[in-house]
Amino acid sequence: MFPKGGNMAGMLKQAQQMQAKMAKAQAELEDLLVEGQSGGGMVTVTANGKKDIVSIKIEKEILEEDIEMVEDLILVAVNQALQNAASAAEEKMNSVTGGMLGNLKIPGM
Repeated sequence: MFPKGGNMAGMLKQAQQMQAKMAKAQAELEDLLVEGQSGGGMVTVTANGKKDIVSIKIEKEILEEDIEMVEDLILVAVNQALQNAASAAEEKMNSVTGGMLGNLKIPGM
């Protein structure tokens, strides 16, 4: 059943410590900022580690272009920012767990 000699208590303590580290890392993801760019920097989108878009910057000159092109540039920059956020979040969580979770996908991370 359970290991003898208090090993269960030790395992529970380790699990609690891991949970606390993961909660701290998730909170830190809100402060982690990454960017996505397109059009040679004409469109810059910033996202946090929780994959929330926090800002979009569009150079004035690009607004004189065809609206569909501007929309495409925004879309590319947003997708790049979200991909960068996902990568940064995964890296952050792997640093906390030591990669123990492997490819386990936990919602919100």
